[in-house]
Amino acid sequence: MTDKMNIVGIQADLFWENPMKNLAFFEEKINEIPKNTDLVVLPEMFTTGFTMKPENVAEKMDGISVSWMVKMAIENQFAITGSLVISHENKYFNRLVFVHPSGKIETYDKRHSFTLAGEHKVYTSGKEKLIVDYKGWKICPLICYDLRFPVWARNTENYDLLIFMANWPVTRIKAWKTLLKARAIENMSYVIGVNRTGKDFNNYDYSGNSLLIDYLGEELSKLPKNNVGIIKATISKKDQNNLREKLGFLNDMDSFEIRF
Repeated sequence: MTDKMNIVGIQADLFWENPMKNLAFFEEKINEIPKNTDLVVLPEMFTTGFTMKPENVAEKMDGISVSWMVKMAIENQFAITGSLVISHENKYFNRLVFVHPSGKIETYDKRHSFTLAGEHKVYTSGKEKLIVDYKGWKICPLICYDLRFPVWARNTENYDLLIFMANWPVTRIKAWKTLLKARAIENMSYVIGVNRTGKDFNNYDYSGNSLLIDYLGEELSKLPKNNVGIIKATISKKDQNNLREKLGFLNDMDSFEIRF
């Protein structure tokens, strides 16, 4: 088990439906991050932007983008995660891919489709939460709209780090920042939220405002709005566990059952 984990989130102005340009951009940024990085987090649909035309960009799990993630993870000996458009058995998924330094792949399909944009009409929702075991840390990776649903994110698995990757528009950015802190506080967990910036093909504006937050809701790293760049911090599992044991809040949570 590793007590300390060095996390980096990359905030980007995504090229619309252009995987090759986006992969080139992220590779350039990865070459600039510290060599002792343990985990890299990319935005939602990091190869395309939040497109409702999956037929234009969908890839298979053995396609160029997942293969690139595996290459980055193995060459740099870190874990890397982001979501992209995946097709499987004639269905489309907004799928989060988590790649370990060994090249091992784990996936999570976005549970809560963003109905305001019609995501539920073109993408199939997932039904299983993913808890990744990485370097002795339990990590729960979720996607964008999932942030609004605290029951789905509830820390019933005793995870240590909660990840949100997003294309969250500037018009609702106050909710983004507030809810990230709420999820950290109620779950007594580190939280990293990585959002995109810029303007997409549909003329929606994104301000970024990516954040790395501790288990008390304190900001460890952030980016000013509209900036392209990285957030980074070293987090400590020992510090988190000591406070959890001292306060005991997670021991008093309500039990519940999620039905589909």
